[in-house]
Amino acid sequence: MRTHRTRSALITVLTAARPGQSQAEILDELRRCVLDGDVPPGTPIPVDAVAEVFGVSRIPIRESLKTLIGEGLVEHRQNLGYTVARLSLGELRELYLVREVLEVAALTAAVAAADASHDEEARAAHHVLREATLAGDSRAYHRETKRFHWALVQPCGMHRLLGMLESAWNVTEPLQLMTHVGARERHDLHHDHDKQLAAFLARDTTSLLASCREHYQRLRVVLEGLPQHTGLLTDPD
Repeated sequence: MRTHRTRSALITVLTAARPGQSQAEILDELRRCVLDGDVPPGTPIPVDAVAEVFGVSRIPIRESLKTLIGEGLVEHRQNLGYTVARLSLGELRELYLVREVLEVAALTAAVAAADASHDEEARAAHHVLREATLAGDSRAYHRETKRFHWALVQPCGMHRLLGMLESAWNVTEPLQLMTHVGARERHDLHHDHDKQLAAFLARDTTSLLASCREHYQRLRVVLEGLPQHTGLLTDPD
């Protein structure tokens, strides 16, 4: 009975699925479900049921899942099937370190390349993030946090660097870290965003990078406070 509930939850979030979709469309829809956090880490991915939703054979589903395994979003174990990938706390620490290094590099180049249009995008993203913070909407806060950070790094124009940053970021997305942040921590993290926006608009690279590093230090504190026995993470280190 427990397995049935988990499987049904996965199938219901395939909202964009329709019979006869292409391989690329199937892959995009499965990736969307994982990145949106609607199917948390450890959720089974029933190949037969997913194939039925899309109206295809198992082959394109398995091919899509192979791609998602390569992206670190799905894992497969013999006799257990496919599941949304779970990470250990140690792996999360490593990924957030990688994200910090890549984001610092992207921000350094972005400040020099940014123009008025990028300033407007950053302000707009910050405004929406602030509204989510004030509303206490943790899902929106998580989603808009990424949008804000992306508004700051995109002007760098370094597509390979941004691709690596997005890949590292995506692997952490199913956990939805910002939904585990308390009100006080959320306030402090958003204060970092205030400082980052101000430094970006002033083209103050030194202050922007300092605030970015301080922000990641706060995120590491959040990581250490994650509950260890909810099934979202693998066994404690």
